[in-house]
Amino acid sequence: MDSIKRYLKFVGPYKSKIILTIIIGLLKFGIPLLMPLFLKYVLDDIIPNETLTVDEKVHQLFLIMGIAFLIFLVLRPPIEYYRQYYAQWTASKILYDIRDQLFSHIQKLSLRYYSNTKTGEVISRVINDVEQTKSFVVTGLMNIWLDTLTIFIALAILFTLDVKLTLIAMMLFPLYGFSVKYFYGRLRQLTRVRSQALAEVQGHLHERVQGVPVIRSFALEEHEQTLFNKQNKNFLNKALAHTSWNAKTFAVVNTIADIAPLIVIAFSGYEVITGNLSIGTMVVFVSYMDKLYNPLRRLVNSSTTLTQSLASMDRMFEFIDEKYDIVDKPNAIELKEVKGNVTIENVSFQYNDEETMVLKDISLDVQPGETIALVGMSGGGKSTLVSLIPRFYDVTSGSIKLDGIDIRDFRARSLRDKIGMVLQDNILFSDSVKMNILMGNPNATDEEVIAAAKAANAHEFIMELPNGYDTKVGERGVKLSGGQKQRVAIARVFLKNPPLLILDEATSALDLESEHLIQEALDKLARNRTTFIVAHRLATITHADRIVLIEYGEIKEVGTHEELMQLEGSYYNLFKVQQLDDVPETEDGCSVR
Repeated sequence: MDSIKRYLKFVGPYKSKIILTIIIGLLKFGIPLLMPLFLKYVLDDIIPNETLTVDEKVHQLFLIMGIAFLIFLVLRPPIEYYRQYYAQWTASKILYDIRDQLFSHIQKLSLRYYSNTKTGEVISRVINDVEQTKSFVVTGLMNIWLDTLTIFIALAILFTLDVKLTLIAMMLFPLYGFSVKYFYGRLRQLTRVRSQALAEVQGHLHERVQGVPVIRSFALEEHEQTLFNKQNKNFLNKALAHTSWNAKTFAVVNTIADIAPLIVIAFSGYEVITGNLSIGTMVVFVSYMDKLYNPLRRLVNSSTTLTQSLASMDRMFEFIDEKYDIVDKPNAIELKEVKGNVTIENVSFQYNDEETMVLKDISLDVQPGETIALVGMSGGGKSTLVSLIPRFYDVTSGSIKLDGIDIRDFRARSLRDKIGMVLQDNILFSDSVKMNILMGNPNATDEEVIAAAKAANAHEFIMELPNGYDTKVGERGVKLSGGQKQRVAIARVFLKNPPLLILDEATSALDLESEHLIQEALDKLARNRTTFIVAHRLATITHADRIVLIEYGEIKEVGTHEELMQLEGSYYNLFKVQQLDDVPETEDGCSVR
């Protein structure tokens, strides 16, 4: 019930449209209720009426049929149209509002959440589960009321015709209600389990589609088929359990709905034979059994649909209730001007409470415009440290200050607006090159985009693409090489023009030509900005103002390249090893010294 209350908040703005739809729906469902009454009038008041001549009977028949055709041909079609239109319009608008809020929610969830949740599952909640809730609007807020009111109108008409026969027609109502309550409690749980199984299939599928190159390169097709079959089989089992219970539900409630008219036919037939009931009234009652129990059948169908809808609603709100790790303080301030002094004071960090500390008591004072290189073995905590500066995560203890103010006192978006990031694997969206660069500043002019691309050494290769800046780059930039993607990402940061810069393994895994072009662009980009560089190739950061060696989450050495080489510690050893690795070999395999 809590999910329904929360969902009704989305429905509130469209309350008047729903009421209008119900009123139109009453006309739509009410008009067919006139049909048996027309039939009764013909059977009881025209055909057997011996006081009327044949011509008078024909005249009255055509008159009553003329009225019927007027109602069904002229009035009913527009009523049918507006009933369908307003119902779907209202439901679509509500779903639009929900998805709009969900997308906003998605953008606020922490990176920690996404590291523990498959993308496909998130998409399933936003697309499938939200779409399933549409039936709550159309069925739960409209059709159920209409079917219920149709039953009451039909009963009111039947009571005016024959009270005893109406009570006979209603005698199975309690059994009907008990059956619905019994079966649908279990059905909701089964529906929720099935929806979760489907989300798991989608999550698995989304991950594997992204990893098709890996699957093919390792010839894992058969292995992956086995894994997918396991996920698919799990969903099949949950779906069949749901289907089995759903079939039992329909078997029971439809049997009850079928028996009720038979009882009415038997009793009314007896009444006609004994002379206590007219044939017209009997025919009307049997006709109204259809009008009475068809809405009941629809209510059963609606119960199935609503059960699925409520299960999806539960999953949707479960997703909405995911907490944000990064939340602005109530009195958070807007970051406007940045000098560039970054002070890291006794910072420790762990990703989860049960895990060990990734960073341990890190302290570092970075002056405006200074370039700091973070180096060390993989897993030491370098990337974790720079991810704390834009508040992708918050420190576990200690503080990070920007120009003397704790970054947690700023609004997170205004802080990130002042930081430019170039990563090892920059994500490009499947749009044009121009649109990807414009993400640095959506309001930039074409001239500014081109200037940014030139500064990033990207303009030349972009102009060689089939459609230049309008060339679509494919999902995650698949149509571009690694070096080209990096230069587009750098152009994006040039366009943003931030006072703080973070370069996380921005030149690793590239060929020498691309590395040269990118390093040249990065040097230009870092000029007059406070810059943090996470680097694996030490030869690319010898120019840094200070080099910080981090091992096992702790700062071990700090100094310029020359100072650390003279120290002959861990940095010296790493640098010497990399120099040996970079020495070219002769044709006989011997190193050239």
